Amino acid sequence: MLLLIKSILKLYRTSDEVRCEIGIYRDPCKLVVLVPTMGNLHEGHLSLIRRGRKIAGAKGTVVVSIFINKTQFGPGEDFESYPRTLERDTVLCREAGADILFAPRDKTIYAAGHSTYVVESRLAKRMEGASRPTHFRGVTTVVAKLFNLVQPNVAVFGAKDWQQAAVIRQMTDDLIFSVRIVVAPTVRERDGLAMSSRNAHLSPSERKQATVLREVIRAARAAVKKATAPLPSAALRRKLTRLVGKQSLAKLDYIEFFDSKSLEPAKRVSRGTHLALAVSFGATRLIDNGRL
Repeated sequence: MLLLIKSILKLYRTSDEVRCEIGIYRDPCKLVVLVPTMGNLHEGHLSLIRRGRKIAGAKGTVVVSIFINKTQFGPGEDFESYPRTLERDTVLCREAGADILFAPRDKTIYAAGHSTYVVESRLAKRMEGASRPTHFRGVTTVVAKLFNLVQPNVAVFGAKDWQQAAVIRQMTDDLIFSVRIVVAPTVRERDGLAMSSRNAHLSPSERKQATVLREVIRAARAAVKKATAPLPSAALRRKLTRLVGKQSLAKLDYIEFFDSKSLEPAKRVSRGTHLALAVSFGATRLIDNGRL
């Protein structure tokens, strides 16, 4: 059951405003929960806000941030075209149970002359880090700034971005932030496609073929379940690559097998191994993952 609390959602655009407001709510016995997003909210985001509401309880404070972070986009990516839907998102945040919506302007996060970045140098190198070399530098930098501004007790992220959550958890530990990281389950469309703001960019034909990401995870699980011994990762990757190749509009970036906690690559795949993949459809790049 959704806990209903303060009926008025407060929107702030500057660091001083949000610090002052959270200071009003600050109580050592009451939790402040942060849900960082880039806006264009969908049911996946709303599930994170509701999870945050449940963690905070009726007396705690749920802060949703909306900031389209330019430093996590690489050259030629969709920063300029990323949907900006603040008015609609404000309504959705209120309905999901948020107390504060922090939507900082770019200059609030990156002041003139900004030259300091936060870099996680181990977990961020593979998969998304290999394909998008500056991506996680942007993610860890903006999350560290949000942690400093909001001072949450808990931050909620989605499992769809499994590597991102692991990188943020590592950064949180390394920089000794007093923030508990909660990773909430991936929310999916009826046909299994993981919910993403980028799904809206798919053409009808691309959208139909995009379910191959979920099909790859299901096929890998079936192979592991059927096997009587751990499977060589290279052989299973070739099989799954052929599955993606059957979709004429799909361009595979990577399929990786790894330990779910350490992200260390797995040479052999068995139950409990984690799989992640990235596939592009035209200009739209989608990711997904799952425990086998």
